[in-house]
Amino acid sequence: MAQELVSLVGFAFAASITPGPNNLMRMASGTNYGFRRTLPHLAGVAVGFVLMLLLVGAGLGQLFRQFPSVELLLRSICFAYLLYLAWKLAATRAQPAAAGEGSTGKPLSFLQAALFQWVNPKAWAMALTAMSVYLPSDTLWSALAVALVFGAVNLPCISTWTLLGLKLRAFLHNAVRLKTFNVTMALLLLASVLPVLLPRG
Repeated sequence: MAQELVSLVGFAFAASITPGPNNLMRMASGTNYGFRRTLPHLAGVAVGFVLMLLLVGAGLGQLFRQFPSVELLLRSICFAYLLYLAWKLAATRAQPAAAGEGSTGKPLSFLQAALFQWVNPKAWAMALTAMSVYLPSDTLWSALAVALVFGAVNLPCISTWTLLGLKLRAFLHNAVRLKTFNVTMALLLLASVLPVLLPRG
């Protein structure tokens, strides 16, 4: 049991700390809005992803295997919504870092961030892998245990990206640099999910 727990923690850390839509968006939010204004976004991701893990462990993942058309529909929704988010990020009005946490604009809310997990291809890949590999038994309690362990590892990892964005504010001290950063992050957001969104051969 201890070996399986260590393996789950290792997988959760590797999956949570690596770049992906959630982490890139939170880094951009930390840069543009500061840590305090990004907290609802951060909490929404943490809660939304744990809920997704729990539901996948309770049997939602079987839906993809039984109905491949559902997965295709999800991919289409993912791509459309990520295009919108990338456009929104690129179009964010550049505000110098000196403006502090009072910068104009609006970060994702708790509910928006929680709901985003359901159209985030990396989140789906993480949840399906975690529950298919590390679920000890097909019980709700087992799914809850895996979800809580993953969530406990995930939260500090995703917070790191927000803090990284906050640290970048000192460098992005003018509108031109901040605009360049936002456009770059929008392109990276799309690039981070293309391997997952593309149909498997």
